[in-house]
Amino acid sequence: MKKVVICEFMDEAAVEDLRRDHRVVYDPGLVDDTPRLLAELADAEAIIVRNRTQVRDGVLGGAPSLRAVGRLGVGLDNIDLDACKARGISVHPASGANDLSVAEYVITTAANLLRRAYAGFDRMIAGDWPRQEMSGCELAGKTLGLVGYGAIARETAGLGRALGMKIAAMDPFVGAADAIWQSAERHEALPSLAATADVISLHVPLTDGTRNLAGATLFEAMKPSAILINAARGGVVDEAALADALNQGKIGGAALDVFANEPLTAQDAAKFADLQNLILTPHIAGVTVESNIRVSALTAQNVRKALS
Repeated sequence: MKKVVICEFMDEAAVEDLRRDHRVVYDPGLVDDTPRLLAELADAEAIIVRNRTQVRDGVLGGAPSLRAVGRLGVGLDNIDLDACKARGISVHPASGANDLSVAEYVITTAANLLRRAYAGFDRMIAGDWPRQEMSGCELAGKTLGLVGYGAIARETAGLGRALGMKIAAMDPFVGAADAIWQSAERHEALPSLAATADVISLHVPLTDGTRNLAGATLFEAMKPSAILINAARGGVVDEAALADALNQGKIGGAALDVFANEPLTAQDAAKFADLQNLILTPHIAGVTVESNIRVSALTAQNVRKALS
C-alpha cells in the first residue's frame, strides 16, 4: 500500500475512500507542524494540500519518494511546479470542482455591496431607521467586469447574465476570434474595462505580471460607485492602495477573500479598520459544503490515478 499524507482539511468520505487501497495519514493540523509533517513525508508517495502548505524545497527535499501532489482547489502558487517537474512529481489541481462556489460568492457579494441593505443591524437595534442610506442599487442592468475570462469567470458571467447583468471582460490569453466573446464585451486594457464596469471581479493567478494589478491606477479609472471583488489570489490587489481608495471615496466598495498575508497580521488588519462598504472573508469563496465534497472526491480520484 502506498502512503498518502493529507495535511489540510478534506471531506471525510474522500479520505475513507483513499484508505481502501492506500495507507493514509490524515491530520489537518500537520500544516502547522512542519517537523511532524516532514517526518510523515519521509516515506510518503503522495501529499494532498490546500493553499496553506508550501510545497517547495523544504517539503520536497524531505520527501524522496514523493510521486504526486493533490491540490484541494485550483490555485498553484503555493506549489513549486518547476521543482516538482524536475523531481518527476505530478501535480493535480481539482479543476472545475469549486467553480460554482466562487461564482456564487462573487455574485452574492456584489449584490450585498450594491444593495447596502445588510449592514445596518447595530443602527436598527439602537432605534435608528436609515431607509434612505440603506436603499442601494439592483444588479440588473449593471456591468460585471471580469479580469481574466477562464472557467470560473465564465461561470460567474452566467450567473450575472441570469440576473440581468451585462458582461464585459479582458483576457490576453483568449483570442479575439474566440466564440466566447459573442456573449461578452471584450476589452484589451484594464482602464477601458474599469471605465465601464459597475462591478470588477478578479480572476487571475498571482504572477509577476499580476502582482498589485488592482492598485491606485485602477481605482482612479473605476467609477466612484463601482465595487471591486477579489476571490482569486492574494497579492493581486494592492491592499494599502485599496484602503486609501475606500477612505477617500474613490470607489464604492470592495470585498477581499484572499490576502497577501494569510492569516492577516495585526498590521494588515489595521489598514482595513473602520472602513465602510468593505467585506473581508477568510479565503472561503470556493469552500462550501457541496464544493468540499466535489473537490475532495476529485482530488482522491486524481491521486489514486497518479499512484496506480
